[in-house]
Amino acid sequence: MQLGLPPPSLGLTSSTLPDDALEVGRILDAWGVKGWVKILPHSTDPEALFSAKSWFLQVPEAKFRPGFTAFTGTVCLKVDEAKIHSGTVVAKFAEFDDRNLAEALRGARIFLSRSSFPAACADEYYWVDLIGLNVINREGVALGRVRDLMATGPHSVLCIEYPSCQEDGTIITAERMIPFVSVYVDAVDIPGKSITVDWQPDY
Repeated sequence: MQLGLPPPSLGLTSSTLPDDALEVGRILDAWGVKGWVKILPHSTDPEALFSAKSWFLQVPEAKFRPGFTAFTGTVCLKVDEAKIHSGTVVAKFAEFDDRNLAEALRGARIFLSRSSFPAACADEYYWVDLIGLNVINREGVALGRVRDLMATGPHSVLCIEYPSCQEDGTIITAERMIPFVSVYVDAVDIPGKSITVDWQPDY
């Protein structure tokens, strides 16, 4: 097999994506020559990737990897090892022992079962659990919904989207950002799907 030309199919067995599966990253490329892959995590905290013994992979979107043929649908691969190396997350799948096999997976989306995530410490939360929560202030004013989070060094920032009425009466989606720190965040209610903050709409 010529180096750099992945096989049309790896012969992987199809699997079913768990109902509680969450997308946590994607495979960027092969790493080294012994079957390792380089990972782009969707969070600054990749602990869930390290704790899970198996990862579910799905075919990448065409814009990321046109002509992807390594597998179809969803597959589940056993992870021999995952770690941080020089600021990058790298992983080794069982029975993947050369670069060609690893290159064939480039672009694949990585999913994990939420039940496989390690328990978060007190007052700590996974980003995926915060996205979609409604944000209200102490006065009960709705400030919007968490669209994403952003890492800014010492702490994370909630990126909140909300409907805004323009002068001509049209409604657009606007964004406000609130530091995710105890000074501004009073309470996080995951079951209730809400975050209470000390923040005003005109800040």
